Amino acid sequence: MELLQAIILGIVQGFSEFLPISSSAHLILVPAIFDWQHHGIAFDVALHAGTAVAILLYFRKTWVELTKAFFDSLRERKINSQLDRRLTWFIILGTIPGGVAGWLGKSVIEENLREPWIIAVTSIFFGAFLYLADVFGRKDRDLEQIRAGDSLLIGLLQAVALIPGVSRSGITITTGLFQNFNRRAAAEFSFLLSAPIVVGAALKEGLHFFHSPDLSSQELLYFVVGVVTSAIAGFFCIRFFLRYVQTRSMLPFVIYRVALGILLLGYLRFLPT
Repeated sequence: MELLQAIILGIVQGFSEFLPISSSAHLILVPAIFDWQHHGIAFDVALHAGTAVAILLYFRKTWVELTKAFFDSLRERKINSQLDRRLTWFIILGTIPGGVAGWLGKSVIEENLREPWIIAVTSIFFGAFLYLADVFGRKDRDLEQIRAGDSLLIGLLQAVALIPGVSRSGITITTGLFQNFNRRAAAEFSFLLSAPIVVGAALKEGLHFFHSPDLSSQELLYFVVGVVTSAIAGFFCIRFFLRYVQTRSMLPFVIYRVALGILLLGYLRFLPT
């Protein structure tokens, strides 16, 4: 890996993590297009750590309020109707399915589900679901109306995003829209829900690799550059996307996903053997 590759992949991760187009798919496809050597799952996690930093920074006031609400609910032993308290516990509830799936299914995904044809099929299939949710969802609920069942269902389907091409933000926003949340509410909860899993995965992998005797100072530099680049790109992407969904539909992202899938299938079909 070269420094420029780390920068490019950081930018790709920062934007594709929060747009409903699948960051894992693009982190596989971009190196393949430029014939770069695969950078490995560990660097993927480093890039995701950068976008986790973006989430923590962008929603910093929200996280302070949620942390306070969490300890208040423990001290008083009740959640009541306050949004901050409910949202805190709903994020925890929604995190459990994805965390368990990631812990148990990591090796299977690394070995079997990073193929281009899988990315193509999932990109088209879940792009179609995003379109249906955006068209037929009533969009008459905001974040204050979220319930435990909503967060659990979104969390369960977030686990499906372990498959490259599905898109974590895509599947969680799609689920939120099918539950009749407005676009901004669906996007906000999607972003907040991603933080615990991404931070947890980054810490787990980070402790392993930073204590590895095989990790050179150059590799460490690339990891740091990837984290910083993806954090900056991710921060500005969150700001853009939350403004975008207030007045515009998901159609451009649907078109992109379907076109990407079709082009990839066509390339694989006519690729010389």
